[in-house]
Amino acid sequence: MTPARFDRFNGFDRFDHLDALRGLAMVWMTLFHLVFDLNHFGWVKQDFYRDPFWTWQRVAIVSLFLFCAGFGQAVAAAQGQSWARFGKRWALVAGCALLVSLGSWLMYPQTFIYFGILHGMALMLVVVRLTAHWGRWLWLLGALAIASKFIAAYALSMGASGQFVARMNSPMMNWLGWITQKPVTEDYAPLFPWLGVMWWGAAAGAWALKHALAMLHKPLPRVGQALAALGRWSLSYYMLHQPVLIGVLMGLSWLGWPRP
Repeated sequence: MTPARFDRFNGFDRFDHLDALRGLAMVWMTLFHLVFDLNHFGWVKQDFYRDPFWTWQRVAIVSLFLFCAGFGQAVAAAQGQSWARFGKRWALVAGCALLVSLGSWLMYPQTFIYFGILHGMALMLVVVRLTAHWGRWLWLLGALAIASKFIAAYALSMGASGQFVARMNSPMMNWLGWITQKPVTEDYAPLFPWLGVMWWGAAAGAWALKHALAMLHKPLPRVGQALAALGRWSLSYYMLHQPVLIGVLMGLSWLGWPRP
Protein backbone atom coordinates (compact mmCIF):
# COMPACT_ATOMS: atom_id res chain seq x y z
CA MET A 1 0.00 0.00 0.00
CA THR A 2 1.45 3.32 -1.09
CA PRO A 3 0.26 6.42 0.79
CA ALA A 4 1.56 8.96 -1.73
CA ARG A 5 2.10 8.69 -5.46
CA PHE A 6 3.97 10.89 -7.91
CA ASP A 7 1.76 12.40 -10.58
CA ARG A 8 3.96 12.88 -13.64
CA PHE A 9 1.53 15.23 -15.35
CA ASN A 10 1.05 17.60 -12.44
CA GLY A 11 4.55 17.20 -11.09
CA PHE A 12 3.83 16.65 -7.39
CA ASP A 13 3.08 13.87 -4.94
CA ARG A 14 -0.56 12.84 -4.65
CA PHE A 15 -1.78 11.67 -1.28
CA ASP A 16 -4.06 8.66 -1.35
CA HIS A 17 -6.22 10.08 1.44
CA LEU A 18 -7.02 13.16 -0.63
CA ASP A 19 -7.68 11.10 -3.75
CA ALA A 20 -9.96 8.78 -1.76
CA LEU A 21 -12.01 11.75 -0.56
CA ARG A 22 -12.29 12.92 -4.16
CA GLY A 23 -13.24 9.39 -5.20
CA LEU A 24 -16.00 9.36 -2.59
CA ALA A 25 -17.37 12.56 -4.08
CA MET A 26 -17.30 10.92 -7.53
CA VAL A 27 -19.28 7.90 -6.36
CA TRP A 28 -21.82 10.15 -4.66
CA MET A 29 -22.04 12.32 -7.80
CA THR A 30 -22.64 9.25 -9.97
CA LEU A 31 -25.53 8.06 -7.81
CA PHE A 32 -26.97 11.59 -7.81
CA HIS A 33 -26.75 11.85 -11.60
CA LEU A 34 -28.18 8.36 -12.07
CA VAL A 35 -31.37 9.37 -10.30
CA PHE A 36 -31.32 12.73 -12.15
CA ASP A 37 -31.15 10.90 -15.49
CA LEU A 38 -33.87 8.45 -14.44
CA ASN A 39 -35.99 11.50 -13.65
CA HIS A 40 -35.19 12.99 -17.06
CA PHE A 41 -36.38 9.80 -18.78
CA GLY A 42 -39.56 9.84 -16.68
CA TRP A 43 -38.82 6.63 -14.80
CA VAL A 44 -38.89 8.38 -11.42
CA LYS A 45 -40.47 11.63 -10.29
CA GLN A 46 -38.19 13.90 -8.26
CA ASP A 47 -37.83 17.68 -8.01
CA PHE A 48 -34.07 18.25 -8.25
CA TYR A 49 -34.49 22.03 -8.32
CA ARG A 50 -36.57 22.62 -5.18
CA ASP A 51 -36.55 19.50 -3.01
CA PRO A 52 -34.01 20.06 -0.18
CA PHE A 53 -33.16 16.34 -0.21
CA TRP A 54 -31.57 16.82 -3.63
CA THR A 55 -30.46 20.45 -3.51
CA TRP A 56 -28.46 19.91 -0.30
CA GLN A 57 -26.86 16.79 -1.74
CA ARG A 58 -25.64 18.87 -4.64
CA VAL A 59 -24.19 21.42 -2.22
CA ALA A 60 -22.35 18.66 -0.36
CA ILE A 61 -20.98 17.04 -3.53
CA VAL A 62 -19.75 20.32 -5.00
CA SER A 63 -18.24 21.27 -1.65
CA LEU A 64 -16.28 18.00 -1.51
CA PHE A 65 -14.89 18.52 -5.01
CA LEU A 66 -13.88 22.12 -4.40
CA PHE A 67 -12.43 21.38 -0.96
CA CYS A 68 -10.26 18.66 -2.52
CA ALA A 69 -9.23 21.01 -5.32
CA GLY A 70 -8.15 23.65 -2.81
CA PHE A 71 -6.29 21.05 -0.73
CA GLY A 72 -4.51 19.91 -3.88
CA GLN A 73 -3.43 23.45 -4.69
CA ALA A 74 -1.90 23.76 -1.21
CA VAL A 75 0.04 20.55 -1.83
CA ALA A 76 1.15 21.74 -5.27
CA ALA A 77 2.27 25.13 -3.93
CA ALA A 78 4.20 23.51 -1.08
CA GLN A 79 5.99 21.20 -3.52
CA GLY A 80 6.87 23.98 -5.94
CA GLN A 81 4.64 23.13 -8.87
CA SER A 82 5.57 25.40 -11.79
CA TRP A 83 3.13 27.66 -13.59
CA ALA A 84 3.74 25.62 -16.75
CA ARG A 85 2.51 22.42 -15.09
CA PHE A 86 -0.37 24.28 -13.50
CA GLY A 87 -1.25 25.74 -16.89
CA LYS A 88 -1.50 22.31 -18.51
CA ARG A 89 -4.00 21.12 -15.94
CA TRP A 90 -5.89 24.42 -16.04
CA ALA A 91 -6.19 24.20 -19.83
CA LEU A 92 -7.76 20.75 -19.49
CA VAL A 93 -10.30 22.01 -16.96
CA ALA A 94 -11.16 25.07 -19.08
CA GLY A 95 -11.42 22.97 -22.25
CA CYS A 96 -13.72 20.49 -20.54
CA ALA A 97 -15.86 23.39 -19.29
CA LEU A 98 -16.39 24.46 -22.90
CA LEU A 99 -17.33 20.91 -23.87
CA VAL A 100 -19.84 20.80 -21.02
CA SER A 101 -21.43 24.02 -22.32
CA LEU A 102 -21.66 22.58 -25.82
CA GLY A 103 -23.02 19.22 -24.71
CA SER A 104 -25.59 20.76 -22.36
CA TRP A 105 -26.69 23.20 -25.10
CA LEU A 106 -27.37 20.26 -27.42
CA MET A 107 -29.40 18.46 -24.74
CA TYR A 108 -30.93 21.40 -22.83
CA PRO A 109 -30.82 24.41 -25.20
CA GLN A 110 -33.02 26.55 -22.95
CA THR A 111 -31.10 25.82 -19.73
CA PHE A 112 -27.61 24.96 -20.94
CA ILE A 113 -24.63 25.24 -18.58
CA TYR A 114 -22.74 28.49 -19.11
CA PHE A 115 -21.06 28.73 -15.69
CA GLY A 116 -21.15 25.36 -14.00
CA ILE A 117 -18.72 23.58 -11.70
CA LEU A 118 -15.88 23.31 -14.25
CA HIS A 119 -16.28 26.94 -15.37
CA GLY A 120 -16.18 28.08 -11.76
CA MET A 121 -13.28 25.78 -10.96
CA ALA A 122 -11.22 27.17 -13.85
CA LEU A 123 -11.56 30.67 -12.41
CA MET A 124 -11.15 29.63 -8.78
CA LEU A 125 -8.02 27.58 -9.49
CA VAL A 126 -6.23 30.71 -10.70
CA VAL A 127 -7.31 32.69 -7.62
CA VAL A 128 -6.30 29.91 -5.22
CA ARG A 129 -3.03 29.34 -7.04
CA LEU A 130 -2.14 32.99 -6.42
CA THR A 131 -3.18 32.89 -2.76
CA ALA A 132 -2.36 29.33 -1.62
CA HIS A 133 0.69 30.52 0.35
CA TRP A 134 -1.45 32.77 2.58
CA GLY A 135 -1.89 29.91 5.03
CA ARG A 136 -4.31 30.41 7.92
CA TRP A 137 -5.60 33.69 6.49
CA LEU A 138 -7.45 31.56 3.94
CA TRP A 139 -9.83 30.41 6.68
CA LEU A 140 -10.95 34.01 7.16
CA LEU A 141 -11.03 34.74 3.43
CA GLY A 142 -13.13 31.63 2.88
CA ALA A 143 -15.63 32.71 5.51
CA LEU A 144 -15.85 36.19 3.99
CA ALA A 145 -16.32 34.75 0.50
CA ILE A 146 -19.21 32.59 1.68
CA ALA A 147 -20.76 35.39 3.72
CA SER A 148 -20.51 37.80 0.78
CA LYS A 149 -23.20 35.85 -1.09
CA PHE A 150 -25.75 36.49 1.65
CA ILE A 151 -24.60 40.06 2.32
CA ALA A 152 -24.88 40.91 -1.38
CA ALA A 153 -28.34 39.34 -1.67
CA TYR A 154 -29.54 41.36 1.32
CA ALA A 155 -28.01 44.59 0.02
CA LEU A 156 -29.46 44.12 -3.45
CA SER A 157 -32.94 43.35 -2.15
CA MET A 158 -32.95 46.27 0.28
CA GLY A 159 -31.30 49.20 -1.41
CA ALA A 160 -30.29 48.63 -5.03
CA SER A 161 -32.21 49.94 -8.01
CA GLY A 162 -34.22 47.50 -10.10
CA GLN A 163 -31.93 48.07 -13.07
CA PHE A 164 -28.80 47.26 -11.06
CA VAL A 165 -30.40 44.14 -9.58
CA ALA A 166 -31.39 42.98 -13.05
CA ARG A 167 -27.83 43.52 -14.25
CA MET A 168 -26.37 41.47 -11.37
CA ASN A 169 -28.88 38.70 -12.05
CA SER A 170 -28.04 38.60 -15.75
CA PRO A 171 -25.67 35.98 -17.23
CA MET A 172 -23.12 38.74 -17.84
CA MET A 173 -22.65 39.24 -14.08
CA ASN A 174 -24.25 36.34 -12.21
CA TRP A 175 -21.03 34.29 -12.50
CA LEU A 176 -19.99 36.32 -9.43
CA GLY A 177 -22.83 34.82 -7.38
CA TRP A 178 -24.03 38.13 -5.93
CA ILE A 179 -27.61 37.64 -7.05
CA THR A 180 -31.16 37.72 -5.77
CA GLN A 181 -32.56 35.17 -8.22
CA LYS A 182 -30.91 31.87 -9.15
CA PRO A 183 -30.58 31.51 -12.94
CA VAL A 184 -32.40 28.78 -14.83
CA THR A 185 -29.55 26.49 -15.85
CA GLU A 186 -28.67 22.83 -15.41
CA ASP A 187 -25.59 23.62 -13.31
CA TYR A 188 -24.46 26.81 -11.63
CA ALA A 189 -21.31 27.27 -9.52
CA PRO A 190 -20.50 31.01 -9.24
CA LEU A 191 -17.32 32.46 -7.80
CA PHE A 192 -19.06 33.36 -4.54
CA PRO A 193 -19.66 31.50 -2.30
CA TRP A 194 -17.77 28.55 -3.82
CA LEU A 195 -14.38 30.24 -3.80
CA GLY A 196 -14.70 30.19 -0.02
CA VAL A 197 -14.93 26.40 0.01
CA MET A 198 -11.83 26.07 -2.16
CA TRP A 199 -9.98 28.54 0.06
CA TRP A 200 -10.93 26.41 3.07
CA GLY A 201 -9.56 23.38 1.26
CA ALA A 202 -6.28 25.22 0.64
CA ALA A 203 -6.15 26.30 4.29
CA ALA A 204 -6.76 22.72 5.43
CA GLY A 205 -4.07 21.48 3.06
CA ALA A 206 -1.51 23.97 4.35
CA TRP A 207 -2.35 23.00 7.94
CA ALA A 208 -2.19 19.26 7.23
CA LEU A 209 1.20 19.50 5.52
CA LYS A 210 2.61 21.17 8.62
CA HIS A 211 0.78 19.38 11.42
CA ALA A 212 -0.69 16.13 10.10
CA LEU A 213 1.74 14.88 7.46
CA ALA A 214 2.10 11.51 9.21
CA MET A 215 -1.65 11.00 8.95
CA LEU A 216 -1.57 11.74 5.21
CA HIS A 217 1.08 9.03 4.83
CA LYS A 218 -0.89 6.34 6.64
CA PRO A 219 -1.94 3.45 4.37
CA LEU A 220 -5.56 3.13 3.37
CA PRO A 221 -7.80 0.08 3.73
CA ARG A 222 -8.79 -1.77 0.58
CA VAL A 223 -11.96 0.23 0.02
CA GLY A 224 -10.01 3.47 0.47
CA GLN A 225 -7.45 2.32 -2.09
CA ALA A 226 -10.22 1.73 -4.64
CA LEU A 227 -11.63 5.19 -4.01
CA ALA A 228 -8.14 6.71 -4.30
CA ALA A 229 -7.60 4.99 -7.65
CA LEU A 230 -10.87 6.45 -8.87
CA GLY A 231 -10.02 9.88 -7.46
CA ARG A 232 -6.85 10.10 -9.51
CA TRP A 233 -8.97 10.20 -12.69
CA SER A 234 -11.52 12.74 -11.51
CA LEU A 235 -11.65 14.99 -14.58
CA SER A 236 -11.82 12.15 -17.11
CA TYR A 237 -14.46 10.39 -15.04
CA TYR A 238 -16.46 13.59 -14.65
CA MET A 239 -16.56 14.11 -18.41
CA LEU A 240 -17.46 10.51 -19.26
CA HIS A 241 -19.85 9.36 -16.56
CA GLN A 242 -22.91 11.29 -17.75
CA PRO A 243 -22.63 10.30 -21.45
CA VAL A 244 -22.23 6.67 -20.33
CA LEU A 245 -25.20 6.82 -17.96
CA ILE A 246 -27.41 8.52 -20.53
CA GLY A 247 -26.27 6.11 -23.24
CA VAL A 248 -27.12 3.09 -21.10
CA LEU A 249 -30.53 4.49 -20.20
CA MET A 250 -31.25 5.35 -23.84
CA GLY A 251 -30.33 1.79 -24.79
CA LEU A 252 -32.63 0.36 -22.14
CA SER A 253 -35.39 2.68 -23.31
CA TRP A 254 -34.88 1.50 -26.89
CA LEU A 255 -35.17 -2.09 -25.68
CA GLY A 256 -38.50 -1.21 -24.07
CA TRP A 257 -37.41 -1.06 -20.42
CA PRO A 258 -38.96 -0.37 -18.01
CA ARG A 259 -42.09 -2.14 -19.14
CA PRO A 260 -45.48 -1.03 -17.79
